[in-house]
Amino acid sequence: MKYIMLIYQGTALEQQAALGEEEQKQISADYQGINQTPGVTPGLPMGLPQNATTVRVDGGKTLTTDGPFVGMKEALGGWFILEADDIDAAIEVAARVPAARYGGAVEIRPSEVYW
Repeated sequence: MKYIMLIYQGTALEQQAALGEEEQKQISADYQGINQTPGVTPGLPMGLPQNATTVRVDGGKTLTTDGPFVGMKEALGGWFILEADDIDAAIEVAARVPAARYGGAVEIRPSEVYW
């Protein structure tokens, strides 16, 4: 089964910035390790939430807003695809994501087609 792994930063960026150089290197190594895990397809790098543009359509009119104004507390910071045997295996990989240890979270969604 394929799972989409959504990484929400929460306070992870702030907490990680306060860490020492060796701890920050370990975080980078942890992300690299996840990217090299069998079954993982890394997502493309994402820019910072404050550089986002949010698009809505209301009554046929396109509306844009600067920033991540999508009604969530935690901004999406990244994503990857995981092919795993079951949800327990997906949870094990999600627990290795540094953001999950530093005030963020990883949302796991089964990849399904609805149309």
